Amino acid sequence: MTVLDDILAGVREDLVDRQARTGLAELQALADRRPSPRPAESVLRDGETVKVVAEVKRSSPSKGALAAIADPAGLAADYESGGASVISVLTERRRFGGSLADLASVRAAVDVPVLRKDFVVSSYQVWEARAYGADAVLLIVAALEQQALVSLVERVHSLGMTALVEVHDPQEVARAVDAGAHVIGVNCRNLHTLEVDRAVFGQVAPSIPAGILTIAESGVRGPHDVLEFARAGAHAVLVGESLVTGRDPRAAVADLVAAGAHPALRAVRK
Repeated sequence: MTVLDDILAGVREDLVDRQARTGLAELQALADRRPSPRPAESVLRDGETVKVVAEVKRSSPSKGALAAIADPAGLAADYESGGASVISVLTERRRFGGSLADLASVRAAVDVPVLRKDFVVSSYQVWEARAYGADAVLLIVAALEQQALVSLVERVHSLGMTALVEVHDPQEVARAVDAGAHVIGVNCRNLHTLEVDRAVFGQVAPSIPAGILTIAESGVRGPHDVLEFARAGAHAVLVGESLVTGRDPRAAVADLVAAGAHPALRAVRK
């Protein structure tokens, strides 16, 4: 069993518990009462700068505990103040220490779009994301059969949210495109082994069709990596670990945002 398989098994067990507590009809009613989603895709496409998606992340399977984050809303507000375009909130409980309560508290604290980052295997989780205030939802190609991927992309879009479809190789890019993805994230971390290889982005990005917004995920340690990913074709970067383990998250985000606004990258952003 790979790490991904193990994570997915736990996700499905937790999902059964939540479904027993809150029926789909109740969840849909909560989602219907939410204001319209913020346009995450449009925000990430706006202008000529390389955007920063900053992540609220307590722990990871590869590194264990990263940061206690007693106040996820406060951290998200710092990210927003630093110039983050989107806030990503990990909601997976067992390996990442996240929760839907984190998502709700972040949504209430910031004005920028919020991404639910989890291992989504069911449309129930998409409705959860909308009910708790998400504007975008992560869908991982490696975790889904193609029919399920297509269905989930359609569900996310039907609720007015942005689907961030995550890939790790050109074959998964083809699956994401066939499923109707408008935004593709290239994860430099192999979810089966948890190894990070920053070269993966440059190997995979050329296979992403023009017009699809491309996000580099994992491996961003600082401004230099933003520049390197941007030169390889990234329109945005998703950053978590280096932000939550640093002393000043607002300043760290600001440094990444400044790198993404470097004049030399304008041709890349176009």
